[in-house]
Amino acid sequence: MLLAIDTSAGTSVAVVDPTTGTPVATRDTEDSRRHAEVIGPFLAEALAEAGITGPDVTGVVAGMGPGPFTGLRVGIAAARTFAAAVGVPVLPLVSHDAVAADERDGRRDGPFVVLTDARRREVYWSAYDQTGTRVAGPGLARPADLDEAIRASRPGAVGWDRVTALSIPAWRLGSLAADRLRSGAGFDQDTPLYLREPDVTVPGAPKRVKQ
Repeated sequence: MLLAIDTSAGTSVAVVDPTTGTPVATRDTEDSRRHAEVIGPFLAEALAEAGITGPDVTGVVAGMGPGPFTGLRVGIAAARTFAAAVGVPVLPLVSHDAVAADERDGRRDGPFVVLTDARRREVYWSAYDQTGTRVAGPGLARPADLDEAIRASRPGAVGWDRVTALSIPAWRLGSLAADRLRSGAGFDQDTPLYLREPDVTVPGAPKRVKQ
């Protein structure tokens, strides 16, 4: 079984069948302030509902953002810790791709942009064609500057619908990971996509590299 975790917006945990990509158990909340409080119970409940324990997990899918530092790091730390404890790989994916998969399955007939809250009156964005393939981003912008930011990354781009997501469905990330495992495709980078410096820094600590 695959265990999928995302805390780039709300908190989402899922157990996914790797042979079919279907969810076996899910736990979700759109609350973007209680990641640390709910991640442990969500993991325990999802595993219990699926009827499995740690050794039954063959890979841990981690949503790598983009997302605010405080919340995103909770899910990534949980994924890495769980994977290390049971000796399985972390399978990193861009979180917005899960939302794009939902849009694709809805048979969207044009390009679109997935948006999530970046706080500070900004949004994280990723642009996709009608097939759900990411063609630009992830990026960070103020809503008023979004069209310009997309055009800078994708010259000539016009007519992009906007899809705002309050949470990222972890089961969709698990399904995408199952697809990649079956096809032999690789996974995304394992560097968190914070896209800017955290509000609180440790004196003397190295600065994070913007993606």
